[in-house]
Amino acid sequence: MPAVIDPVDVASIEAQLGRAPRGLLRVAWRCANGDPGVVVTAPRLPDGTPFPTLYYLTCPHAVAGASTLEAQGLMADMTARLADDAGLAQHYRRAHESYLAERRAFGVVPEIDHVSAGGMPTRVKCLHVLVAHSLAVGPGVNPLGDEAVALLRDFPFGECLGAT
Repeated sequence: MPAVIDPVDVASIEAQLGRAPRGLLRVAWRCANGDPGVVVTAPRLPDGTPFPTLYYLTCPHAVAGASTLEAQGLMADMTARLADDAGLAQHYRRAHESYLAERRAFGVVPEIDHVSAGGMPTRVKCLHVLVAHSLAVGPGVNPLGDEAVALLRDFPFGECLGAT
């Protein structure tokens, strides 16, 4: 499915990533200054590789902040909470199911059809994915992504969110 994306956005995303974006479909969320911050990536890359990460975080502040939260051990804490909190685990499973449905709208890729991203639905493997998912779809869908976004408000990323 060919995507039509503003060349200015493509150049911005390339500068953010330090490489050409692959499988780019559209911008899903923008920083307060208008720069792309989350992009939607095709479930199958142009070279045929299955790619489960539908929402890809490109905002450098968010990427750095998510990396810092990961280094601080937040993923292990969140995964432990999933084992102890049935309500949280159920909400996270719904986020996983929503992610799969959103990705299927861009095409079914049998190799990854039941695999979402970021560790969903049973663990937290990548905060970058969860943050991207929450930013792209808005609050209330991915509880752990929402928590990570809230924590990032205290990082330089908070500037990207604009006035709250």
